Amino acid sequence: MKEQVCAVLVRGSGDVASAVAHRLFTAGHQVVIHDVPLPAAPRRGMAFTDAIFDGECELVGVTARRVDDLGELSRALAYGQAVPVTKLDLAGVLEAVEVDVLVDARMRKRAQPEPQLELAPLTIGLGPGFVAGETTHLAVETRWGDELGTVITSGPTQALAGEPRSFDGHARDRFIYAPAAGVFRTAASIGQRVQRGEPVAAIDGEQLTAPLDGILRGLTHDGVPVESGAKVLEVDPRGDLEAVIGLGPRPRRIADGVAEAIALAARKR
Repeated sequence: MKEQVCAVLVRGSGDVASAVAHRLFTAGHQVVIHDVPLPAAPRRGMAFTDAIFDGECELVGVTARRVDDLGELSRALAYGQAVPVTKLDLAGVLEAVEVDVLVDARMRKRAQPEPQLELAPLTIGLGPGFVAGETTHLAVETRWGDELGTVITSGPTQALAGEPRSFDGHARDRFIYAPAAGVFRTAASIGQRVQRGEPVAAIDGEQLTAPLDGILRGLTHDGVPVESGAKVLEVDPRGDLEAVIGLGPRPRRIADGVAEAIALAARKR
């Protein structure tokens, strides 16, 4: 791994992955984001997810641009004017781009992470299930609390537990989860004001309504297939647009942890 500028592949395009990509890109690293063709990430106002659907999007002064050709990927990475986002096959991407660091920021919670030690000289896992030294070289704690953003050099991250943070007395009741697997449909948008009981989306004809008054903080993109139980809609009762657009405090702290992990690995080489 190079000591200063690194080529970094970030797996995932949700709010945490995007904060990591944003932090590393603005620090001067070459960053590419990889995700599935139809990501279900709901907090799209805090992420680069929409670049996959729309070809391009911006997050706090940084542009992400979709790249659909492996030949273009290395050039886009070296050019450094935008963060390339790709949905191409991961193995092909890793063959086309010689990355120094791979960050698994998919935040899959209950899914058991696969070993990724062989995918890059330095691999970093974010979220429950990662074991530093076994699944990835290093890990970063993502659970709210005093340890949030801490670099783990040996052993596991904390297990998934606890309730979502409360906003104005609302915690898990701020969210709507997919009642069944199907295609998510909506004409609503992030930041839109909604009232409790207002129809916002549907999954294969089954209507989903706003659980309370506020603004939409999370909303899976229209046309994305979702699994039963997936988080597809979130309402923020505070009604503050700045709280649903941009980089959130938790993703920022996690991103700082990733930057620290890269610096730590560089010092040890």
